[in-house]
Amino acid sequence: MNDTHTVVLVEGMSDKSAIEALAERRGRNLAAEGIDVVAMGGATNIGAYIGRFGPPGLELRVAGLCDAGEEGAFRRGLERAGFGSALTRSDLEALGFFVCVADLEDELIRALGTATVERVVDAEGELGSFRTLQKQPSWRGRSTHDQLRRFMGAGSGRKIRYAGPLVAALEPDRVPRPLEGLLAHL
Repeated sequence: MNDTHTVVLVEGMSDKSAIEALAERRGRNLAAEGIDVVAMGGATNIGAYIGRFGPPGLELRVAGLCDAGEEGAFRRGLERAGFGSALTRSDLEALGFFVCVADLEDELIRALGTATVERVVDAEGELGSFRTLQKQPSWRGRSTHDQLRRFMGAGSGRKIRYAGPLVAALEPDRVPRPLEGLLAHL
């Protein structure tokens, strides 16, 4: 981290993989730019990471990405670190923290469409496994979008494994807003 001036705080490795894949796809080398993407192992760790890297600690520039369900944890962590009070989503974005509607997988599935995501799953050799999930009683009748979100969240390392291929399948003008905003902020 000697040359790092910006730390991007994300919940997990799939978020880190997606951000790095999109940056690389756009010809950016985040490490060479002094930007380090750090997976925190969950949003509730935001306070500790802000304390380590932000104003109370190394005084690096911080940014981040979180799921809508974790927005409150991010907001509280930033407020405790002195980034403001009663922060709104617009305030978070002005600080460089972007919120996914549900989660990053949801954003990517919506941006790609379910047919494209199914093609990616097929290319990864897991379409049969996905079809098995679709036949399970608790998932029959649900939308393909919801089934794909569940599929991505089930199975060890699947979110991480699919982050890169899903980002690679994105049309340049269909990048989810939170990812687009974060990269623009950096």
